[in-house]
Amino acid sequence: MAKKIRFMETVLRDGQQSQIATRMPTEDMLPILKTLDEAGYYSLEMWGGATFDSCIRFLNEDPWERLRLIRKEVKNTKLQMLLRGQNLLGYKNYADDVVRDFVEKSIKNGIDIIRVFDALNDTRNLATSILAAKEAGGHCQTAISYTTSDIHTVDYFVQLAKEMADLGADSLCIKDMAGVLTPQTGFELVSRIKDRIDLPLEVHTHATSGISEMTYLKAAEAGADIIDTAISSFSSGTSQPATESMALALEELGFDTGLKMDKVSEIANYFNPIRDCFRDEGILNPKVKDIEPKTLIYQVPGGMLSNLLSQLTEQGMQDKYEEVLSEVPKVRADLGYPPLVTPLSQMVGTQALMNVISQERYKLVPSEIKDYVRGLYGRPPVPINPTIQEKIIGDEAVITARPADLIAPQLPAFREEIKEYAKSEEDVLMYALFPQQAKDFLGRREDRFYDVPLQTVQVTIDIS
Repeated sequence: MAKKIRFMETVLRDGQQSQIATRMPTEDMLPILKTLDEAGYYSLEMWGGATFDSCIRFLNEDPWERLRLIRKEVKNTKLQMLLRGQNLLGYKNYADDVVRDFVEKSIKNGIDIIRVFDALNDTRNLATSILAAKEAGGHCQTAISYTTSDIHTVDYFVQLAKEMADLGADSLCIKDMAGVLTPQTGFELVSRIKDRIDLPLEVHTHATSGISEMTYLKAAEAGADIIDTAISSFSSGTSQPATESMALALEELGFDTGLKMDKVSEIANYFNPIRDCFRDEGILNPKVKDIEPKTLIYQVPGGMLSNLLSQLTEQGMQDKYEEVLSEVPKVRADLGYPPLVTPLSQMVGTQALMNVISQERYKLVPSEIKDYVRGLYGRPPVPINPTIQEKIIGDEAVITARPADLIAPQLPAFREEIKEYAKSEEDVLMYALFPQQAKDFLGRREDRFYDVPLQTVQVTIDIS
């Protein structure tokens, strides 16, 4: 009997987020949805991450309407989203009432599976999302933010998976956002989790470092239930491995993928010209298709590499690139080895950049890093270097409570602030997450002024 391995397709979310900064409009998605629904995928990742922000900031679209339109067309396949725990889709913690309401409305509008992670693997920041998803009738998949350091051992991650299962997770995910999970470690980690925890296990990686296909093969051999891939049009480089290639290879090795390859080919043929249009417009930078083995050396996600280079180039300091890359792991060690995933990837990268530019470590410190050191993002994997802590926040006390416990309910104030424009609770939540962008968007909608030309913006990659 063939071993089963199922596929989650990422082209509607992480695939396009990793390569074109989430600039694909809904109209490009709608014509192929029925084919995606018929192709045999386990799920389609199509919401969360940066999609919400991008819809209202750059595409003049209602992200809730995108979800409803896709749900209307996709009848059989599960729809999946990515949620940053207590940060939701933003970069700061929200009160529990906002988290509960957002999760409930996401499921009500069509989401089946919510993958929830915390940038510090602090499970206290997952608890509200897990409970809310289950109470709303959804499937909550908790994700381990995979990273490497002396303390991030297989034992550490297996124990973390057990904590997540005890919190009520319906399934688990190993989320390797930087593409640094090596094949043998992947095999050991999947084997150990499957031996200890009786829950479905999904593996997510990026092709940045050039080893992702080997990692998926070993994960499949170890008993992983699902892998995340992107249709070839938006695959490889900073995205996921190609769906077609992984499916064909695994089928030949005796795995049952459940995919209908004629439908998968049809999907690729549809997205290829869309990819070419983004390439012609300069939104798809050829660099995002590159392999970058330095990811394995510096443990820095590919999107973070390109952002650092872009920031240095703007300041005429591209010759400092290697120096900044070398500083990133040092900052990370100083700060207790946080995984490099949104928002910590941006924060650590910015601090490394400032350390190099100012030529004095921690002379300049962003407010977000100060809040992190104060404990406002959660508990670091290991204690922060005391000397560095004192340099950043002096003798200020560090909080040890769950950060959201310090935040009073926020929804009543958000409802009051946006009542002039909000027509639904979904509108209120849009405002809660992205106040200025949502107010602009809802104001345009109110004025029926849809012909405003979209601003030209610099493309940046959100690493989640």
